[in-house]
This record gives sequence, C-alpha cells and structure tokens, in this order.
Amino acid sequence: MNASVRLSASSLRAHKRRFAGTFLAVFLGVAFLAGTLVMGDTLRASFDTMFGNATSGTDAVVRSDDAITTPGESEGVREPVATDLVGTIEKVPGVAAAAPNIQGAGQLIGKNGDPIGGQGPPTLAGNWITDPELNAYQLAEGHAPRSPGEVVIDRGTAERGDLKIGDTTTLRTPDPVKVTVVGLATFGGEDGMAQVTFTGMTRADAEKYLTAAPGEAATIQVRAGPGVSQQELVDALTPVLPKGVEAITGQESAEENTDMISSQFLSVFTTLLLVFSGVALLVATFSIHNTFAIVVAQRTRENALLRALGASRRQVTVSTLVEASAVAVIASAAGLAGGIGIAAGLQALFPAIGFPFPDGDLVISALSMALPLAVGVVVCLGSALLPAVRAGRTAPLAALRETAVDTSGASRTRAVTGLALIALALGVTLTGVLASPSIWLAATGAVLALIAFVVLGPVASTTAVRVLGGPLDRLRGVTGGLARRNALRSPKRTAATASALMIGVAVVSLFTVFGASLKATMDQTVARSFAGDVAISTPSFGAGGSGLSPSLADAVQRLPEVDTAVGLGRGVAEVDGQGRALTVTDPVALERTFDLGEIRGSMNGLGTDGIAVTENEAAKQHLATGDKARLTFTDGRTQTFTVRAVYGRSELAGDYVITRDAWAPHRTQDADTLVAVSFKDGVGTDDGKAAVEKAAAQYGDPEVQTRDEYAQSAAGGIDMMLTLVYALLALAVLIALLGIANTLTLAIHERTRELGLLRAVGQTRSQLRAMVRWESILVAAFGTVGGLALGAFLGWVLVEAADGASDSAFAFAMPPLQLTVVALVGLTAGALAGLRPARRAARLDVLRAIATE
Repeated sequence: MNASVRLSASSLRAHKRRFAGTFLAVFLGVAFLAGTLVMGDTLRASFDTMFGNATSGTDAVVRSDDAITTPGESEGVREPVATDLVGTIEKVPGVAAAAPNIQGAGQLIGKNGDPIGGQGPPTLAGNWITDPELNAYQLAEGHAPRSPGEVVIDRGTAERGDLKIGDTTTLRTPDPVKVTVVGLATFGGEDGMAQVTFTGMTRADAEKYLTAAPGEAATIQVRAGPGVSQQELVDALTPVLPKGVEAITGQESAEENTDMISSQFLSVFTTLLLVFSGVALLVATFSIHNTFAIVVAQRTRENALLRALGASRRQVTVSTLVEASAVAVIASAAGLAGGIGIAAGLQALFPAIGFPFPDGDLVISALSMALPLAVGVVVCLGSALLPAVRAGRTAPLAALRETAVDTSGASRTRAVTGLALIALALGVTLTGVLASPSIWLAATGAVLALIAFVVLGPVASTTAVRVLGGPLDRLRGVTGGLARRNALRSPKRTAATASALMIGVAVVSLFTVFGASLKATMDQTVARSFAGDVAISTPSFGAGGSGLSPSLADAVQRLPEVDTAVGLGRGVAEVDGQGRALTVTDPVALERTFDLGEIRGSMNGLGTDGIAVTENEAAKQHLATGDKARLTFTDGRTQTFTVRAVYGRSELAGDYVITRDAWAPHRTQDADTLVAVSFKDGVGTDDGKAAVEKAAAQYGDPEVQTRDEYAQSAAGGIDMMLTLVYALLALAVLIALLGIANTLTLAIHERTRELGLLRAVGQTRSQLRAMVRWESILVAAFGTVGGLALGAFLGWVLVEAADGASDSAFAFAMPPLQLTVVALVGLTAGALAGLRPARRAARLDVLRAIATE
C-alpha cells in the first residue's frame, strides 16, 4: 500500500499538467453545487429572520380556520373575519392591543407611467396599522396616512418607481385610485420583501377599495400584555372566537409565511440550480473518465514494466485510484471555497439586477460543505474506477509492444447492447407518452435513451466522423484527411470526449424545443379559442398585478367601434368538496368572443343559480346538463347550482363559468384578468385599437394588444426562463470545452513522436495547428449532432408527457433558427477547445519529438 501511495505521488509530481482538466471539471461542478446549497440555506435563514423580525410584535393572528385551495396553488383563499371582533378581543385578559389587517391587490404606477412589480411576486395594498409593534412595516420617512388618498409605500417600491414623498400617482385596486405618497416604510429592516410591493392606506380607504363591504378584514393582529406567552394568548382567545374563526401564534404565522416563500420560490429556485449542478457534474464525469482512460492508455508500457518488476494488479489499480483520490480531494476542497465565492457573488448580484434578497451573512452548514465534497470525490473516483481496473489488468508483456490497437468502436457486444437499449428506450417512451400516458414511464425511457447514446457512442463515432469529416478531404486536403483519421483512430476516446459536449447540447436543445413548444401551444390556444380582435390585459404573471377593473368591459362595450367586450374575472369555490377556480363573466358575450367548442345546453340561461362546465371537468365530477353541484364559497356559504351547459374547451375560458350576479354575494375584491374585444364589421384593427386604448386609459392605462401580440406577451415568461437556462448551462458547456481541450492535449502528448515525424517530412506549423483544430471541430461536431438529436427527442418526450398529464393540448415545435444557433455554438466550442492544444503541438521541437519514447 505504501509503495502504491509513493508511486502515485511520484506520478502526480511528474505529470501535473495531465490532471489540470480533471481538476477544473471537479472544481467547477463542486463549486456550483456548494454555491447552490449555501445560497439556499442563506436565503431560507434570511427570510426566517426577516419574517421573525417583522412579526416580532404580533403574538397572535386571528383568521378564518378554513382555506379553499385550487389545483396548482399552495396558498388557499380564506374567508374574511369581521372587524367588530376587535372589540371582543381587546376585552380578553392578557391582550394589550388588537388591530384589523385588511389586505388585497393594489399595483402602483411609477413616475414613468409603467406599473411597478407584478412579474411574479404579489403587489399588495392594505390598511396602515397604527400600532408600530403590530405593523409588519416600519415607518422610515414621512407620516402615516391620515386623509383619503394618502398612502405609505415601501422604500424598495419607491426606488423602482422613482417615487418620493409628496408625489401623486395611480393605484390600481383594480379600479384606478389617485393617491399621494406621504410616507416610506421598511419591512423587517429591509427596503421591502424581495420584489413584493406594499401600499398602506387609511382604514376607510382600504375598506372602500379592497373589500366587498365595510367591516371585513383578512386577519386581526393581536399583541399580548406583559408576562403573557403567545400560546397562553391563543388559549385565552380561542373560547371567545365564533365558529369558523381560529387563533394561531405569531411564530406559527411567521413560519407559514416562510414556508409559503419556500414552496413558491425558494424550493423551485434551489431545485433548478441543483438540476443544473447535476448536469454539470454529469458532464464532468465524462471528462474525468476520459482523462484517466487516456492517462492509463499512455502509461501501458510503464504499468507493464511495473508488473514485470513484481508489482501486483492490486498495487497498480490502487496506485491509479490514489492519484484520482488526490485530485478529487484537492479539487473538491477548492470547489468548496469556490462555492462560497459563488454564493457571495449571487447574494451581491441579485440586488444589483433588481431582486433585493434579504441581507444577511452567508449560512454555511455542515451539510452544504460535506455533500459537495462527498459528491466531488465519489464522481472523480467513480469516473476513474474502470480505467484503474484496466491499468491493473495490464500484462507484463505489454512492455514489449510499441502501440496498442483500439478496437472498442468495433465491439459487437457494445453494438448489440446499444441497439437493444435504444429499442427498449423507444418502447418504454412510446408507451409512456402515447399508449398509456405516464410521466414516470416517459422519464424512464428518456434516461434509457441517454444511456443508449453513451453506449453506442464508440460504434457510431466511426461512421459519424467519416460522414462529418468527408468534406474535409476536399476542402482542406491532406490536413483535413489527417484530422479525420486522427479522430477515427480511437473511437472510444472520440465518443467519450464528445459525450460531455453531447449532454450539454442535449439539455440546451431540450429546453429550446420545450420553450418553442410552449410558445406554439400559446399561439395555438389563442388562435383556436380567442375569436376577438384585441385583448386588454395587465403585464403580470404569477401572483403579481392587480388585474383589471370590472367596469372596463362595460366602458369598452359602449364604444361605437365595438361589437362585444367581455371581461373574465376569477373566483374560487369548493365544487362538491374540491377547490376549483371559477371564471366570472357574461356567458353570452363569452360564447360570442371565444370558441368554446361544442356546447350541450345553453350559456344563455345561467342566471344566479346556473353553472357551465367543460367536458373534461364534467366527466371528472360525474356531471351532466340538469345535474346539481354544491359550491361552497370563501364566505362560508354553500349554494346549489344547476349545470345548464357543458362546453368543449377550457384553455382561456376556464373549467367553470358563472355569472357576475351569481358571484356578487360572495366576492371579495373583484377584478378581471382579461377583457376580450370584438369590433363591428368594417372597423379596422388600428382604428378599433386606438379607440379601446383611449377608453382604457381612464382605468389605469392597461395594455391593449392584438390577438398575435397577446399570444406573444402571454409567452413572454418563456424567454426569461430560457435566458436563465442558457446562462446556467454555460457551465456545463464550459466543462465540456475543458474536456475536449484536455483530451486533445493528452492525445498530442501521446502522439509526440508521430507529430515530430510529420514535421520532419514537411508539414508546416500552420498545417499542424489546422490539423489539431479540425480534429477538435470534428469531435465537437459529433457531440453536437448527437446532442441535437437526443435533445430534440427528449423535448418531444417532455411535450408529449405534459400533454398527457394536462387537460390542455400541447403543440410540439422544432425551432430551426434556435437549434442552428445551438449547433454553431457547439462547433465554435470545438474550435475554441482546439486552440491551445494546436499551439502546443506546433511548438514541439522536431528532433526531440522524433526521439520521444
């Protein structure tokens, strides 16, 4: 064992440059993983601290005890509580103060006329609580709102909207309200809660604009007297609260808020980063394995001599694994330091681009350090295991051979295994996406396809390089021919080198195809369902935005250019015990402006006790026209509705439709999410749009778009997602680049004598550089083409799996321009990877190269 360690140390000292690429691959993968974990822990701890500080003066929260949660949403909608409960609560022994917390949606307009926020995080408005200990926001400048129209806004919102104390602006509630900023506030010591915006109003204004009727609040905040614990306060409050109302401790409320942030954002954010860390480490695995495989092949004679001198197989194997362990530990330890640097950089970067995460010191837990270190070591050792075993099997007689013939690409067993895996992958995938829709089967098929590509790589590389390199003979003459033959020399090495790039390109292609398919789906949905001429909407997604005024559709309807204007509002209710989203609208106008497919029954007679349901939802709930459905609303009241229509398509119209009159008794803050407008015959799009824009300007100036513009706008978030994906995948492509460069560098070392002979018989330095560069491009071309094929296939699988798991019809799209750009990037990466090895090859001394053993 000691001899193996000494041998490994000697080898590492003598061949430090051999492992530079391996070191960088492990370092980058571990650094990304460690940075992700540290960032996640830091954000979670920062939000814990922020919510804890913000609610430190609130000892109990009184609220409705039940929430209606619709599919796809983690936070339910609760029934309001009566504000007159405050008087009852204040009389309870141990209560020092109580205040109603009225809260709703309210979006401020910035100084430049654009809405502030709304791109995901909610835009909130509420009453300004005068008790500073019960108010989550602390007044930093100015004074609290005293008169109608006066507001306090958080400092972060003021900075983003270029607003200051004394400015007058518009608050969409969603009805536009003229407000004057009289104060600036902070949240938990920060300028705001991430990108959430908050506007504090007088209690009278909050009741007027944010509730259905005066006397309602989202919650009641309660502060305990001296010596009363939070749990004691809750125990004292519980007996005096009416049925359907509960009290929870302030700590439980803060934990729920943190969990909400965690489930809605942090978990998605960290999971996304972890996925890309996994991709980076998978790419690194191929690079590391390739490096050790080449190093072992280059040391065949050296290992054979050791065996001839008495070294056992175990000693040679252990010697190689010790080298791998040394590289793994050093690179992983350096990666941990790099990960802390990445986390610190991200912490500084996000506020700079307008996403102010809470301040706080980096949280470095034992798990965040131990897991990346272990993963780095395991990945490196696992990648080196097969080459190490192969080194141990070196026969002593191999010392007498000049070269070893690589027949790996021609292996019949490999070809049969690879083809069998492809057949199995296709069978499982097609079953999972076509015959019996199942995301798990589709995912299993996708993984099998990836394995099949890797197994078949050496077999396919020979044919692929001959085809891809065919034009080189004609275009580059002898230089091109030599580059092609060098790439063909070791099919297994070429395939392993290309595999790292293939995976990176495959993941990029997968997301490119999926993103294009989502856009095509949105285009298809709008084209198929929306029969109007223009759409009025607010530029927001997620929980953001305040919606549109319900009065807007009526105002637009009165225009002489307009035939039909219909607003789509949103409500929630439990349908036979299951939370469901409701579309609140004029059903007759909806039918005229949207293509609802085949309709059984009539949309004309819903009234206050009728409901329309999609075919899919009717089948799930076992409903037909004439059947009864029990709806329980957020106000606690239950009403029986009659199914008067069953329609074919849901997409833009939703699964359940009721009239505004039916919704009115149960509504809270009423808003439309979309107003669809159809023009009268003979009215041009430009003239009609101009008239609608003029009318909409009185309602907070929402965006008026043509049908095509609306489809593009609705898909706008996809481009943001793809930009983030490409930025994260750049790391995987960088690691693949390093792998190609490292492989070529080692291959040049292996071919030193051959290169010297080429130079001796007349090859110029520029020809030698070109030969190495074209070899690199050929390897990159093989990886890029394979990655594009695999990525397109996996993209199709993902789209079909999403189609099978959803009621909506997904459209599959292959974007030729974007995929061409991906291909060019892959080829450029190959060219760049070959630059340094080409320069190094050209600098070889001819006589020394010829004399090399």
